[in-house]
Amino acid sequence: MPQSPATSLPSPKERRRLREAKSLSQAALAARLGVSRETVRSWERGRTNPRGRTHEAYARFLTTAAEEQTGKTAPSPAPAPGPKTTPASASPASPAPPASPARRNPRTQPTEGARSTTRPEPPAKRAAKPQTPTAVTAAPAAVTGHPHRRPAPARRADLTPAQAFDALCQETAPTLVRQTYLLTGRRTLAQEAVERAFQQAWQRWPEVAVDRDPAGWVRAAAHEYALSPWHRFRPGLHFPDAPPAEPADRVLFGVLLSLSPAQRRALLLYDGIGLDLPDTAAETEASTPATANRLLYARELIAERLPDLADPETLHRRLGELGAAEKLGVPNPERVRVTGERRARLWTRAAIALTTLIVGATALTLRTAPTRYEPPQAPGKAISGVPARMGPGPLTHEDAELREKLRAELTTGPHRLTPQSK
Repeated sequence: MPQSPATSLPSPKERRRLREAKSLSQAALAARLGVSRETVRSWERGRTNPRGRTHEAYARFLTTAAEEQTGKTAPSPAPAPGPKTTPASASPASPAPPASPARRNPRTQPTEGARSTTRPEPPAKRAAKPQTPTAVTAAPAAVTGHPHRRPAPARRADLTPAQAFDALCQETAPTLVRQTYLLTGRRTLAQEAVERAFQQAWQRWPEVAVDRDPAGWVRAAAHEYALSPWHRFRPGLHFPDAPPAEPADRVLFGVLLSLSPAQRRALLLYDGIGLDLPDTAAETEASTPATANRLLYARELIAERLPDLADPETLHRRLGELGAAEKLGVPNPERVRVTGERRARLWTRAAIALTTLIVGATALTLRTAPTRYEPPQAPGKAISGVPARMGPGPLTHEDAELREKLRAELTTGPHRLTPQSK
């Protein structure tokens, strides 16, 4: 069963994006809100949420930043003058879609926080240049599909939460499985990571359903699970999977696996999926300069070993072809929901049983614990100067006579109490 939303604030990734759009650092925002820099970082990573007046101030700041960013976007061109339409002829069932914020093209945008060998074009010239669809159609949509590259499907109000979740899973699961396979190089782990990510999405469906990018939420959860360091202790993952069949794909796949997980993820998000640099940094929970350096190093290594892939467009196309060449299983939406609910019930019962065990052990300890204080016994000390105790030795002649005399006399009677002189 999906959980209820814990807060009305946007997603952690959206919080960071709005702060960077205002050109504010975490320290500057923390000084404005009266909190520490670590607190703002925890908010943007989704670990904690503000409360009370801090919550109101932070929500007000995010709302203002979102409104300012929406106001700076280019307005849609005015329609050509024509015959006026009467209210009766207008279709009330199809409202105008909301204006989406303008996004920069990640192929022509210079890398922020890193050295760039090409000079960026002026904004006016870049806006006047017609956009070509090669960045979208060069690679298969099953691998490089992204909600910002194509219009998102309209959300129907008559869909139940289960139907909306099933639609999201059927639309994005094949893409996420191939992306996760390129990230890990393991087919079974990729399918398992995507299934676990959708189970988490179903448990938090009220939060995911209103997110700006539900597919991005699931993708981040799948990548975090797939790159978990605990998988190294699993016996089934000690041996690598079979490489691709094509020699060219096998070489590219080996180069990708030679990169570090952080560099491979940055390259996949930026050049494979098409996210811009701030979104890539926000999803990987790293700073923008660090993400740019990882991306540059990954590109340099690929260009050094595979000179034909030095062009980002060619690399984008090859990543799409490499992911589409593999036949991977797709999780079933109904099975994901049933398995997720069963796992949630199991963990809930385990938590209740563990809590009951702890409470019982505490009660037993309180019942059997002593009610008064017993001081501990002092440790023994060695005493010096006392002669050693010796056993009885042989009797002398005088002692033997005295013993015989005492034995011969009577041991009872009044004369024993009356002293007698000799």
